[in-house]
Amino acid sequence: MSGQGISGLGMNGLVLGIDAGNTKTIALIADTSGTVRGWGRAGRSNIYVQPARALAALETAASQARERAGLDDSPLSALTLSAAGADWPEDFEELNAALRRWGWAKCVEVVNDALGALRAGSLRGLGVTVVCGTSAGIAARHPGGATWHSSYWQEPEGADQLAQKTLRAVYRAELGIDPPTTLTQPVLEFFGRPDVESLLHALTGRNRCPRVMGRLARVLLDEASTGDPTSLRIVLDHGASLGEYALAAARKVGLDGDYLLTTSGGVMRHQSPILRDALLARVREAHPQVRWQASHHEPVFGALLLALEATGVNVNETVFRRLEETCPDDALFLT
Repeated sequence: MSGQGISGLGMNGLVLGIDAGNTKTIALIADTSGTVRGWGRAGRSNIYVQPARALAALETAASQARERAGLDDSPLSALTLSAAGADWPEDFEELNAALRRWGWAKCVEVVNDALGALRAGSLRGLGVTVVCGTSAGIAARHPGGATWHSSYWQEPEGADQLAQKTLRAVYRAELGIDPPTTLTQPVLEFFGRPDVESLLHALTGRNRCPRVMGRLARVLLDEASTGDPTSLRIVLDHGASLGEYALAAARKVGLDGDYLLTTSGGVMRHQSPILRDALLARVREAHPQVRWQASHHEPVFGALLLALEATGVNVNETVFRRLEETCPDDALFLT
């Protein structure tokens, strides 16, 4: 596919990249120089959660991007969708069918969102990436082309799972099973509850309301950074477990020495490096030459870069920097 020229794929030389996530959907349109021409945003678009709403979010984000770019309905050169919920063959079939039905581009591709994040992480998009946001995902790519993503193999998850571990730690401390923890007071303040029993009631009673739990992970990381033994244990164990799965991803594609490991997602961007350091320490026990860097870009950049490569564009330093210079400001990506 990458050997085809732009004229063989579409008339306008524009590409569309979409990141379909568990919290938001972002679409970017760029030309083959790497200049971003349009962007759009919509709600969550994981087909495992609400299929119809997920597809509607994709349409909304893409429509906004086309409108901002001043485009008509002519098909673009290429489109890559990097999607949470693109896990099993039937998922790819459903998403590809929708993209073909909409006719947004001559060339369409669907990848798992961890692979999109991997491509966004560095200029070459090789090595291993660990994404830890609301949930978690890991992907690897060998220079020879082999790829792998963790999907439902993934056991250590992201902020939602860390929030549950945080609550469990507070409950156990209250019962005297575990020692007291400094997590208790900030957790009570987070939920606006006077004591642990009323918190448990609020979260488990028949009249409970849905709550956004993932933000509680920040409380856990804050307390770990102050040295609270309970918080520190949870974070260190979680980081090491992420490291185990990063090593598994490397093995799946044949990486065993000097490769790049990138990290991204809201949990990884916390000011405390404890989780990331635990992850790296576990990886370097087996692969001491591994290099680390924070991902250079938001995951949607990975989808955009893959779409550019599908048209035959050589994503070099110039193209990469042009994307950086013309990308919308951070407000588009805030959750």
